Amino acid sequence: MAHELEEQEAIGRRIKRRRLSLGMPQADLAAAVGKSQAWISKVEQGRIELDRAALINSIAAALHCHPNDLIDRPYIGTAPDNQWQAAAASILRELRRYDLTPVFDGMPRPSTVLWTEMKRLHRLRDAAANVAIMRSLPDLLREAHALAEVSTGHEREEAFGIYAVCCKFAHTAAHALGHPELIATACERAAWAARSSGDPVLPAVTDWMRVWDMWATADWADASALADKALRGIESHYEQGAPLAVRAWGSLQLRAAVSAARANNAPEVDHRIGLARQAAERADADAGPPVDDRHSLTFSNGNVTIHGINVALEMNDQGKALRLNEVANPAHMSVLPNSRKGHHRMDIARAWLWDGDRHKALGALREAEKLAPQLVRNHPIARATLRKIVYAERASTREQLRGMSSRFHLDDQELFR
Repeated sequence: MAHELEEQEAIGRRIKRRRLSLGMPQADLAAAVGKSQAWISKVEQGRIELDRAALINSIAAALHCHPNDLIDRPYIGTAPDNQWQAAAASILRELRRYDLTPVFDGMPRPSTVLWTEMKRLHRLRDAAANVAIMRSLPDLLREAHALAEVSTGHEREEAFGIYAVCCKFAHTAAHALGHPELIATACERAAWAARSSGDPVLPAVTDWMRVWDMWATADWADASALADKALRGIESHYEQGAPLAVRAWGSLQLRAAVSAARANNAPEVDHRIGLARQAAERADADAGPPVDDRHSLTFSNGNVTIHGINVALEMNDQGKALRLNEVANPAHMSVLPNSRKGHHRMDIARAWLWDGDRHKALGALREAEKLAPQLVRNHPIARATLRKIVYAERASTREQLRGMSSRFHLDDQELFR
């Protein structure tokens, strides 16, 4: 806990050190992120908590560095918590040798069996078990690569599809744990494999991944343009009602909504959320057999709801976020996986904190941690929210004790400095 409480000041010092290394005045950094010089000064002194992803990303972009450089991510944990980094190195090794002969003993299993493995990873992802995902991926990537090497026709295409989805799981886990090199490499390899998969929707899914990556550099306009490019690529399949295209279409609209919110474009946010809701209703109305979600895209009415709450917070409207949460359909929310519920409770914690209710904020943050502990403990916004609660409680307690000390006529006022 002591280490976490020091993070706010440490982030400020890193921002200042980076700014000075570039010879950039405070006023120039302030102008680049649309804030005052006084605000930047307080950030560098550790007096303002950066509890919005858009702020962290915008500052990092202005300082020409990755956001993880400022927030010192991956975070230091216990030895078991840190073991995922060895798995990440093995995954990177496999991804780097994508165009070399795979090293695999024996015959790879058929694609039907490997797709079953993808379902297992999907369940782990829903539980936000990112360390377990990381440990599973090196062998699966190696086997999918080997299957593509020895197969022809449809089976070869399926092998490339499996490889691409493995890359997607690596990408999601790397985002959650904070490994920028793996994020970038997994995204590139997913796009490479998708082109050979014979799957008309999978290239759009890899663009969905790239949109996420563009947020790190605060390229909101490019992120929206990329989402639109991907949407055009699957529009005919969406219009025909292809279930996987409907999921991808809705997920891309939600990515575009977040991009618009971070660009402070409220009309575009409402438009994109509306389009995503239409896609969710279309998916719910599908009376066909259950969809095999081979792309592992969590998309539903509940997902649209929690994104609506998230974008309200991105635009600094915690009142709207709390109202939307109050009227959310419990049936839609209950079917969300723990990974999404954990993200949602983190957002509600921020909303209550900004609304001045630290008790409810802490309760929501505890719920988030219970639902998805790995995700929440490694999430910079959750950590920032907890720090803000702790500092506020300290300040409140200090002021109460200062008044009581004065009434008791204690002399040792140094305690309160």
